[in-house]
Amino acid sequence: MSYKVTIEPSKHEFQVEDGESVLDAALRQGLILPYSCRGGTCGTCAGKVVEGDVHYPQGRPEALSETEEAIGQALFCQARPKTDLVIEAREVRDAGDIRPRRLPCRVEGIEDLAHDVRRLWLRPPGNDRLQFFAGQYVDVLLQGGRRRGFSLANPPHDDELLEIHVRRVEGGEFTGYVFGELKEKALLRFEGPLGSFFLREDSPRPILLMGGGTGFAPLKSIIEHAFFLGIQRPMHLYWGVRARRDLYMDDLPRRWEAEHENFRYTPVLSEPAPSDDWSGHIGLVHNVLLNDHPNLSDYDVYISGPPGMVEAAKRDFAKHDLDTAHLYFDSFDYAADSQPGSEG
Repeated sequence: MSYKVTIEPSKHEFQVEDGESVLDAALRQGLILPYSCRGGTCGTCAGKVVEGDVHYPQGRPEALSETEEAIGQALFCQARPKTDLVIEAREVRDAGDIRPRRLPCRVEGIEDLAHDVRRLWLRPPGNDRLQFFAGQYVDVLLQGGRRRGFSLANPPHDDELLEIHVRRVEGGEFTGYVFGELKEKALLRFEGPLGSFFLREDSPRPILLMGGGTGFAPLKSIIEHAFFLGIQRPMHLYWGVRARRDLYMDDLPRRWEAEHENFRYTPVLSEPAPSDDWSGHIGLVHNVLLNDHPNLSDYDVYISGPPGMVEAAKRDFAKHDLDTAHLYFDSFDYAADSQPGSEG
């Protein structure tokens, strides 16, 4: 059994399956309501039930008073419909609708993905969750006001843990710590979400995605979220690295390509080693993309990676009729000691 929910004032409608929370159902169908803890303790997801009835399987949540419940207030992360509903709720439409937060987190897991790339899984405190758009990043906060930016590689719907890919940088203060000293259960602090690089879900245009190195991380988030939403627009990922060993999660986009008819994957090596036995594309990744797509006028293009790659692509893509309004990019500036900027 399912229930129809109508959001006021937008008039957006979605279906909630039996036993599913209003918030989970909205997110599953691409309608983003504010939330934080998803456990009923913070009140961020509060709204009003204008018509219909809800219930709470675990009892009235901690952040909802008896008086608030009596006048129709509800916590949509916990509320389950008993009937069709009309609710009043603020919808999150763009990055400016989500206020960045400073949170502690615990390192839940560390995994070596390549000779110079590590994946960190970060857990916010308690039941807290970080609401973000696919493609955004967080700043890890260091002593002395320094910070290092890292893209979130997990999609927004899978937010229990935050996934970042850290590349070892010569002289990098934080990356030196990650590769030399960091252990599971260590505590870090971050601020986020940040940035205007995120998936534009409402666009009808086919999507080209181009990453360099750990620029794969935000594209992973974007692609996995697009799959989750059921977006059927064609997507083509180009991933440029130096040698075969730098394609640190190569099996994942290959699996996407096998499982999704609307997705294609093209890895590109700039300097393959003799031992790579590479029969794929060689050269600069943006040149390979342009060879496949010489006219970019009908595309949304997402680029993430080193500044040199991003700037070359912006310059050359403009010559191939890409509308700058449909170009979205995230430039990684690898920072050494005592410098602000990003390391991955």
